[in-house]
Amino acid sequence: MSTNKLALIRYKIIDQCLQQKHRKWTLEDLIEKVSDGLYELEGINNGVSKRTIQSDLQLMRSNKLGYNAPIIVKDRKYYSYEDPNYSISNSPLSSVDMEKMKEAVDLLKHLNGFNFFEEMSDMIVRLESHIYSNNTHGKSIVQMEGNPLLKGIKWITPLYKAIKEEIPLLIKYKSFRSQQPIEKIYYPYLLKEFRNRWFLICKQKNIDNIITLALDRIVDLDEMAKGGFKHYEGVNFDRYYSDVIGVTKSEKDRGQKVLLQIDKSNAPYIETKPIHSSQQIINRSEDGSIIIRIDVVLNLELEREILGFGECIKVLAPKSLEKRIKYRLNRAYRRYELTPPEKPIQDKLNTSENG
Repeated sequence: MSTNKLALIRYKIIDQCLQQKHRKWTLEDLIEKVSDGLYELEGINNGVSKRTIQSDLQLMRSNKLGYNAPIIVKDRKYYSYEDPNYSISNSPLSSVDMEKMKEAVDLLKHLNGFNFFEEMSDMIVRLESHIYSNNTHGKSIVQMEGNPLLKGIKWITPLYKAIKEEIPLLIKYKSFRSQQPIEKIYYPYLLKEFRNRWFLICKQKNIDNIITLALDRIVDLDEMAKGGFKHYEGVNFDRYYSDVIGVTKSEKDRGQKVLLQIDKSNAPYIETKPIHSSQQIINRSEDGSIIIRIDVVLNLELEREILGFGECIKVLAPKSLEKRIKYRLNRAYRRYELTPPEKPIQDKLNTSENG
């Protein structure tokens, strides 16, 4: 049981006692009442000590939690609130609490597309006005990755609502392979972000396999009747995606042992920022290079991750992945080896500008 949670329960019980105007409360009375409450609520039967309740009373009087409770002692024996209408439940948010809330909202607002975060920010401003007479806005101290030109962000809020309320969706979707958008019914289960791009994990009506839709390829969507929603009965999604980099995975895919050799210049980077949570260092060479193992699904995102390190990384296993990376590197190399066109691109640009 969290110590903080037990402390909050004690404060609440003491507060309820001191609000009762018809009774006088001694320290022993408060100890007995708090002990009874902890037993009823949490099954704790060893009670509380005198020192604990005295510390609680002192903390409630202070500003550490923002209570500033007006607790007084009458006749050197009986505890009560000097203000008969006071309760810690009615105490306003402290400036420290408000600042923490503002910082949290500022971070959440970076999740572009969640409209209710903007609404929450407005709520914070209204709450803040009760504490500060003048509002001042400091400089930004946290900058998160974002892409204001990214398409599909507007679908995040309606998709979130559909997942939460279990609403089937009629989605008009245009994949990279199709010439025209196709309209089908989907059951939405999860919103997933990877590298600042958002995806919907769902099932198409009358098809059992999970599929992934990129939000930037959604043309339109409409809510359907709630009663037709089909629940996902498979594995927990946290487990489902635990062996994958990115979002590309079928229900039949399983993580494979991947061995990568990292040169000495990138070894410290890979150690401090693992490629995947399963990463293990298998070997350290005298030249400073390392061999790591990750257990992941072989997909396009993994290939892009490896290719991003260029000449600083080498695939040792499995052979299928080694061949795939070799093939893609050779194709990339050949693009630079192609004979340049008869008329250089710059000449064409110059002709266009002069014309």
